[in-house]
Amino acid sequence: MMARLQLSCLLLPAFIMSVAANVAPTFLPNMTAVKLPEDLPVGAEAFWLAAEDLDHDPLTYGISGTYAYFFSVTPETGEVKLAYTLDYETLYLFDVVISVTDHHNNPKEKTLQVIVDDRNDNAPVFKNTADFSTNVSETLPVGSLVFSVLAEDKDTGPAGVVRYFIQEVIPSTGDSKDLFRILPNGSIILNGSLSYNNKSAFYQLELKACDLGGKYNNSVITQCSSPAFLSISVVDQPDLDPQFVRELYSASVAEDAPQGTSVLKVEAVDRDKGINDRVTYRISNSTRPGWFDIGPDGVIRVSSSLDREQLLKDDEEVQVQVTATEEHPNIYGQEAKVSIWIMLRVTDVNDHKPEFFNCSLPACTFSPQEAQANFIGSVDEHASTRIPIDDLTMVVYDPDKGSNGTFLLSLEGPNAQAFSVSPERAAGSAEVQVLVRAPSLVDYEKQPVMLVKVVAVDSVSRNSSVAMVTIHLRDINDHRPTFPHGLYNLSVPEHSENGFLITGSIHASDPDTGEGGRITYSLLPGNGADIFEVDPASGNLTVRNSELLDREKQAVYYLTLQATDGGNLSSSTMLHIYLLDINDNAPVVSGSYNIFVQEEEGNVSVTIQAHDNDQPGTNNSRLYFSLLPSPYSHNFSVDPDTGLLRNLGPLDREAIQPALGGRIVLTVRVADCGQPVLYTEVNVIITVEDINDNVPIFSQLSYTFPVKERDPGVLVGVVKAWDADQTEANNRISFSLSGGGASNFVIRGSVLESGQAEGHLRLASDVSLNYETQASYNLTVSAENPDPQGAEATAGIFVPVEDVNDEPPTLDVASLRGIRVAENGSQHGLVAEVVARDVDTAAQLEVQLVNVICTKAGVDVGSLCRGWFSVLANGSVLVNQSEAIDYETCDLVTLVVRAYDLTTDPRFQAYSDNGSLLISIEDVNDNAPYFLPENKTFVIIPELVLPNQQVASVRSRDNDSGSNGAILFSILQVDFITEDGTVIPFQGFFRVSTSSEANTFIGNIELVTSLDSTLRGTYQVTVQAQDRPSVGPAQASKITLNLFTVDQSFRVRLQFSTNKEEVGANTEKIMAALAQATRTTVYIVDIKDLDSTARARGRSYLDAYFVFSNGSALTLDELNVLIREDQDSLTQLLQLGLVVLGSQQSQESDLLKMLTSSIIGLGVALLLVIVIMTMVLVCVRKSYQRKLWAMKAAKEARRTAAGVMPSVSAIPGTNVYTSERANPMLNLSTKDLGFESQSSSSDLDHISLNSLDNNSVDLEKDKQETKMEPLHSLMEPDAEPLSVVLSGRKAGTGGQQNELSFTNAGLDTTDL
Repeated sequence: MMARLQLSCLLLPAFIMSVAANVAPTFLPNMTAVKLPEDLPVGAEAFWLAAEDLDHDPLTYGISGTYAYFFSVTPETGEVKLAYTLDYETLYLFDVVISVTDHHNNPKEKTLQVIVDDRNDNAPVFKNTADFSTNVSETLPVGSLVFSVLAEDKDTGPAGVVRYFIQEVIPSTGDSKDLFRILPNGSIILNGSLSYNNKSAFYQLELKACDLGGKYNNSVITQCSSPAFLSISVVDQPDLDPQFVRELYSASVAEDAPQGTSVLKVEAVDRDKGINDRVTYRISNSTRPGWFDIGPDGVIRVSSSLDREQLLKDDEEVQVQVTATEEHPNIYGQEAKVSIWIMLRVTDVNDHKPEFFNCSLPACTFSPQEAQANFIGSVDEHASTRIPIDDLTMVVYDPDKGSNGTFLLSLEGPNAQAFSVSPERAAGSAEVQVLVRAPSLVDYEKQPVMLVKVVAVDSVSRNSSVAMVTIHLRDINDHRPTFPHGLYNLSVPEHSENGFLITGSIHASDPDTGEGGRITYSLLPGNGADIFEVDPASGNLTVRNSELLDREKQAVYYLTLQATDGGNLSSSTMLHIYLLDINDNAPVVSGSYNIFVQEEEGNVSVTIQAHDNDQPGTNNSRLYFSLLPSPYSHNFSVDPDTGLLRNLGPLDREAIQPALGGRIVLTVRVADCGQPVLYTEVNVIITVEDINDNVPIFSQLSYTFPVKERDPGVLVGVVKAWDADQTEANNRISFSLSGGGASNFVIRGSVLESGQAEGHLRLASDVSLNYETQASYNLTVSAENPDPQGAEATAGIFVPVEDVNDEPPTLDVASLRGIRVAENGSQHGLVAEVVARDVDTAAQLEVQLVNVICTKAGVDVGSLCRGWFSVLANGSVLVNQSEAIDYETCDLVTLVVRAYDLTTDPRFQAYSDNGSLLISIEDVNDNAPYFLPENKTFVIIPELVLPNQQVASVRSRDNDSGSNGAILFSILQVDFITEDGTVIPFQGFFRVSTSSEANTFIGNIELVTSLDSTLRGTYQVTVQAQDRPSVGPAQASKITLNLFTVDQSFRVRLQFSTNKEEVGANTEKIMAALAQATRTTVYIVDIKDLDSTARARGRSYLDAYFVFSNGSALTLDELNVLIREDQDSLTQLLQLGLVVLGSQQSQESDLLKMLTSSIIGLGVALLLVIVIMTMVLVCVRKSYQRKLWAMKAAKEARRTAAGVMPSVSAIPGTNVYTSERANPMLNLSTKDLGFESQSSSSDLDHISLNSLDNNSVDLEKDKQETKMEPLHSLMEPDAEPLSVVLSGRKAGTGGQQNELSFTNAGLDTTDL
């Protein structure tokens, strides 16, 4: 039985295998497309081919097809490497056929789409560089266009946007560095002025073009073009004057040169080197006209006789100005010329002899008429040797030059032995001095006058001249002046007048003659020197300052008188001056005198205190008092000896002038008895105090004050009263009113001046009179003092009431009905009349324009319509500026008018209420439609855009109204511009519909038919906006729109952790953050909730395109890089709920892969269960034991660290782990199998169990579950299980991690 059972166990698998046919392998569901960067190196790993075989047969992979040469594949493992360089610009999308076989079935083939991802591998390239040369005028204005260049970059996105730079300007100078600038469109602009002659006639610009940068070889780089060189030739213009070839010309010519002698040749050339115009010459100015002329060849010749001696003041030179003129005018139509001054020196010929002149250098003119032969001088007797003769101005002059002008000087004559001459030799001109040679021979007492001859001889020609010099000798001072006496006693009355002669008899004597014998007198400094003075010539002593000559201060003065001769020799004598006394002091009054006394009863008694500083007991010090006459002095007396002042009777305050305030000023004179009589006057002020002894008095006994009716609070009249008392306390007046109707009036008093007041009679502020009720009023006004005991005065007031004109005018409402006026000069003259009325019979009315209100659509537009209309005084409304009326700026003019009565009493309202005349402005079709600016980029996605769907829009307005402002849109032309610049007409593909919103008309451009999705480029749609006037021709304008086409591969999907409602509410914030990070325009295609059954981190998704202004769009990888680089935007997007970033295709394929994998997994699991159950029924014990060993081995493999080998085989060999390669997908060796099974426990039954005999099983421990931590990185997709297991394996006890893994986005085990 046991043998049969074993046989059955051996035959059962064979039986089962024969029943189940071998199944062909299949590629994994994700093997549909792969994206590769075009900069992937040849030989690098591109992707892996992955297939599954239910029979676990060894698989062989292959690639075929037209483009299979790009790759090489390892048949056993499926590893695919790049064999040929990819190029996005040449082939960005192609298909290859991949195949797999198990060698039991026919090979399985599948088309795999290869997407080449663009990289920044192309630098910009300049176009038409062979034509990079241009000619520009040197007068080209700054800011003008010089040249335009164009560079193209085949890359897309930012890597295809070109920027231009000027690297270098040759020649490289400070002027040329910033001479040119280049605009973003490649236009080269002149940034500074050009000059063919002063700067450069040729420039070479080294140009460079760079893109905005992009990813290449795993880094972001910027590609720049090869240098391009632009040659700029500057064209010369006749804008410069000619120039002499030398900056300085000079020549010499002898003064005896004959006429026609050539002196010098000048040469000038045209500075406009590119023109080189012929130059002519002329002498335009000269310091000696007629001496020289110039020929056409530029040679200067002698034209008349020359004389060097006429040029001595000109430094022997003739200055000649030569002007060179070009034959043709310059660019401004003026002569092109230049002038230069030339120095011509005239050389000397010996034709003169030396001559004498009476002058001093350098003031000598040396004219022949000034030559002299006689000179006069003087000198002191016995003067020292070499002392020159004074007052001798002798100059010898020979106008010849050099040796011709050299001469010798010597002395002759009777007294030549006593003197010498200097210099003895000179040239040209020299000042001659005659010097004392023998002082003993120069004696005034022997010979007062001496004679010598000065002889000048020419050293070459020996011609000579002689000058006679007469020398007068001067006497010298050798005696001192003397006084007869050493002391003089003198006297003088004090305070003698200035110039008073004290003495004239004091004289000194000096025997010298002339200046030496002239004596000068002076007072030496000392006490009294400022009081007295002496005449320097006569010696007379006089008073200098009489004010200081006071005997009481000083009685005697001691002075020293000095006599000095002309030689400054002096002697002195003493003077004693005694002062004689005179009466010179006036009496002095002590204190001041202010006396107060009450009128009527008060008395004055006061003594004046005074003294005299003169000697007591004499007439000079005896005092006499008297009262000087004044207006009130007759009421008082003063004692002449004692100075007692008294009043002679009662004093009355009212008798004193009011302006004096009761003050009486008396003047008391105090005099002495000396000769002359001196006196002092003092004022005594007596204030007479007032008492109330007078009653008020009205200026009139009765008053009549007419007043107009209906005038409340008006001033009726003014009454006046006065009081004779002179103080405010006694003369203050108050008024009161009585009589019938007095309650209607108010009287208020005011002070005019002291003792005078007036009462202002007014109507009460709330009372006005009515002529019809009471025509007049009789009142009594009273004036009284504040003193209750005082009497009062009264006067009558009669107030008649006058009638007035008090009704305002009105406007006729019917005349203010609105009118209509057409714009733009359609109407002129009278358009309306405003009628005014007034019930008063004497009314004089006129209509006035108060204001003009200008509105447009109910909005105030200011004062622009103020001058359109005018209103005459008779109410006529005229068109004032017909041509200026413009409906588009103002559609309603409101004239605010009023009526004015010229005869209305000014106290009443003379104006009517304001009325408004509405003038509606009628529109005329005078404005063309205009398009509103749109900051939009229109994008078309051909795969998604359906017929009748809107793809773009325009907005337009027309300032006209009604049918004149109604706009109809139409499409004039549609062109398609391909990426290579080809223009293809596309008519009938688009239509435009017109709608309006408020005053804006909207043209919605819709697709008529489906577009070709293979075309890549830009649609240019020209749209016309035309108005529809009821009368007259229509007006129109047009605009061209660019509609960029974007491939659906650029559609990006963003998953959010919130539902679609919250994402929709945050759309603006999401778009702003994305736009900030990418610098693109964000187009949101769709926002939807994710299927709740789908395995995804987000609850909703948002599909969008990211488009640049040039129509290129961001790919998923580019978007990923840009968002990661902008941390602020990344943070904001995370806060808004962004969790996953990917393409729509990849996420949809993930869902499909997940569903497909689940179904396949369930089928495989069911098949495995059936097989296992069958085997269990046949081989229960052995199968069960091996199954437990397999579970134990899997657990041990999971716990084993990478790089740490167990003592026994860590992982059994299976069809997955072969002897050649542990994992063909990962290229790991059998010695380091970092694998953790991700399948369910039932999957173990499908693995070969041939190597599990030596493993043990722990039946007590439960099977452990493997958990994977979710990855929270924003941009990464769901974790790939196999990668998680491998990356999660830890190294041994050393803590090292052996990271042997490779992640291929196109091939993963996520959905298995």
